[in-house]
Amino acid sequence: MRAALNAVRPVDVVPSPNIWHWPDVYEVENRAQDVHGAIWAALSEECPFDDMDVVDVGCGDGFHLPLFARTAKSVTGVEPHPPLVVRAKHRVASLPNARVVSGPAQRLPLDDASADLVHARTAYFFGPGCEPGLREADRVLRPGGALAIVDLDGAADPYGPWLRADEPRYDPAAVEKFFADNGFSLRRITAQWRFESREDLESVLRIEFSAKVAERAIASIDGLSFPVGYRLHVRRKPRGLIL
Repeated sequence: MRAALNAVRPVDVVPSPNIWHWPDVYEVENRAQDVHGAIWAALSEECPFDDMDVVDVGCGDGFHLPLFARTAKSVTGVEPHPPLVVRAKHRVASLPNARVVSGPAQRLPLDDASADLVHARTAYFFGPGCEPGLREADRVLRPGGALAIVDLDGAADPYGPWLRADEPRYDPAAVEKFFADNGFSLRRITAQWRFESREDLESVLRIEFSAKVAERAIASIDGLSFPVGYRLHVRRKPRGLIL
């Protein structure tokens, strides 16, 4: 078995436009997302992880790591941005079955066949171009293990049109075709975002979108809550030789 050597083999990493620059606001966003647990319910049904070894790729400041650690045998967060690695390590310092390591999705600093579930949520795996990360996930998965990718559904109102307005080259249908062609199942999820204050809602939308799109989004929302569409893509590593 081998571990990827990120420290001596640098790789280009695309900065995250939100959490890298506004981690405290992104913490507010994480708390507001999926208040009814729809994504977690779907993930648990498609990829049960109780007593399993879990890897969270692009874990950011580790928000999801304690949630995995409640029932997983172990959870390892992988994050390329050093300040977020520090924050994530602090978050899980008291959890004996959780740890954080520094590295990119293209070269995970993990041994072969060391995980039962590789999870990535709105990080790195955005469709064509993420093939190196797919190969790395397959490398670290045990036979029968699952790669679960949660991304935003760019075709679902109201968030999808805001996303496409800022990223006109983003084609939701092309992304879905990419994952289907690479052997992934698809499950659509509607999660509810709910904020404690109007100020929180507006601050989050302003780090997610350009000023023009953010103001349009803010004006279109009454109250403190709105639905957001997600997609759960899942692919399992074969248990044996495919002929």
